[in-house]
Amino acid sequence: MKAHTVEKIGGTSMSDYAAVRNNIILKNRGSAAQGIYQRIFVVSAYGGITDLLLEHKKSGKPGIFALFAGSEEERSWGEAVDGLRQRVEEINADLFEDPQMRMRANAFMGERMKDTERCLSDLERLCQHGHFALEVHLDTVSEMLASLGEAHSAWNTVQLLRQEDINARFVDLTGWHDGGQLDLDERIVRAFADIDLSRELPIVTGYAHTRDGLMKTFARGYSEMTFSRIAVLTGAREAIIHKEYHLSSADPRLVGEMKAVPIGRTNYDVADQLANLGMEAIHPRAAKSLRQREIPLRVMNTFEPEHSGTLVTGDYVSETPRVEIIAGRKNIYAVECFDQDMMGHTTSYDRAINDIIARFKGGVVTKDINANTITHFLANNLKTVKRIGRVISETFPDCDIQVRKVAVVSAIGSDMKVPGMLSRAVSALAQSGISILAVHQSMRQVDMQFVIDECDYEQAVKCLHQALVEVHDHGEAICAA
Repeated sequence: MKAHTVEKIGGTSMSDYAAVRNNIILKNRGSAAQGIYQRIFVVSAYGGITDLLLEHKKSGKPGIFALFAGSEEERSWGEAVDGLRQRVEEINADLFEDPQMRMRANAFMGERMKDTERCLSDLERLCQHGHFALEVHLDTVSEMLASLGEAHSAWNTVQLLRQEDINARFVDLTGWHDGGQLDLDERIVRAFADIDLSRELPIVTGYAHTRDGLMKTFARGYSEMTFSRIAVLTGAREAIIHKEYHLSSADPRLVGEMKAVPIGRTNYDVADQLANLGMEAIHPRAAKSLRQREIPLRVMNTFEPEHSGTLVTGDYVSETPRVEIIAGRKNIYAVECFDQDMMGHTTSYDRAINDIIARFKGGVVTKDINANTITHFLANNLKTVKRIGRVISETFPDCDIQVRKVAVVSAIGSDMKVPGMLSRAVSALAQSGISILAVHQSMRQVDMQFVIDECDYEQAVKCLHQALVEVHDHGEAICAA
């Protein structure tokens, strides 16, 4: 194990350069470059930029990619490119007071956006011919667009640090002018071959161009995969993620900032449970690489730099059984498949339904099975859910399919083998007047899941947090890191 760390900075944090500079780069190091090296920084795009490039992660509002992929009006995506250019120049104006530096920053991104616009126009014209199908090229388009955001933030950060005599180095993994087809590990190894971490500070693009396509494989989790593989391939002693919030016992916006407490210590198993609920501390595939190499992961709050954050390791188990976090997810669709003929044939039904869900890239949060019913709880939009239901009906014509919008709330911990914990959780929900539609608890007892009406979601998080976490008065962290 080497002496250096690999650190990823999230998009919201990147949007506050002063916080990145003071709380991460120069933290406890004074204003000079003293002790600043032996670190690698992997940066995300500035907050909101990837939404403009692809589509809004939460609202689904189309960005350049979504407009290009579904464009019915010629050049409808062109206005989105103009909007991106305007936003990029606004960010650059806020960061660079010197007019010449601002011009350089605008020119760097201006050239890439001009190349992108030219490529999209050429592809659009090409696909007007019958021999070329746009759908075949859309994965490549999404990769090209995704690369712009991290190139922008990484290049800017390098220039700003160099102004303070810090020997920052722009490590561009986007392959923008590279015709070679490399896999992720090959690209990383090649990029770091001549970097001296003792006197250089690499600022690395979170997006990396790969032979198989990082976006295609990991969707919006691509920067975490880049971060993870860099940590593994360079033999980092610790991997650190800087976010705009702590990995806390619950969403502070729901339970209150004074009641939510940082977890402090947990394991990769808990991280996987959070990822299943769409609350990724880190992408599961990225976590797997770190866990296999026994590299600890630390999640820190950019805006509370003195707090040690939460340390995630493979072998941690809490000294006393307890709940570490209350998490959940709204916008879940319960797809209930009832068929009297299922009795005795649940395995074949389940296999066929799973294949259908996989065909439409369905995200299964949990599921339950009894003698004649299988219910999958899917984190997909209604359009996709309807398509899945339609194919299931075609496959099993006698199957009665019911679709219902619900929410899932989960109590999660590295060890929850506490007698009566499930009954306490059920009682807390009942006392709040919340009806439980389904309950799931595995024998490993690392989580309990409650399926409820979506309108009860916020109250369910609050009452479970109060009953299972707040009663213990953990202080500054559930377990000090």
